[in-house]
Amino acid sequence: MRISPVEPGSRPELATLEAEIARQRGRVSPLYQVLLNSPPMAHGWEQLLTAVRRHNSLPEAARELVILRVAVLNRARYEYDAHVPIALQAGASQAAVDALSDPAAIGPGLSADEALLIELTDAMTNSIEVPAALYQQVSARFTPQQVVDAMVTIGAYNMVSRFLVALEIGH
Repeated sequence: MRISPVEPGSRPELATLEAEIARQRGRVSPLYQVLLNSPPMAHGWEQLLTAVRRHNSLPEAARELVILRVAVLNRARYEYDAHVPIALQAGASQAAVDALSDPAAIGPGLSADEALLIELTDAMTNSIEVPAALYQQVSARFTPQQVVDAMVTIGAYNMVSRFLVALEIGH
């Protein structure tokens, strides 16, 4: 880890923020311990990621598969390991999780909707631009809110994974 984590409970001025993080996440993870070096960033991060995880119009399993794919593409092992059990608990099949393991290809095991969301994830993560044909497919299949939620999820978890990898935050 490149930046020292803030040990929970070591800075009284962070108690309220730490309590909110623990309430939303169940604990103050190593990721949040590093973020606590900048309380405004930790607070904003928590609000954004809570919205992505808890107020998302995508099916939970699909959302988690998108998060896993971002982790695979960005080589964010900590993020991947954290979200596999969440994906399985949300109803994703092991075959769907396995379909995401090769960053160069999308394997079998995904529903048509899941595969489309993973194509969108690959486009936004690898080349940033979304080809018009892919956008048309996505917007024809999903509501405008779901399209926005998918894109925010992809963008947010690219932020998460790149932060984790850049600062060498791991297990």
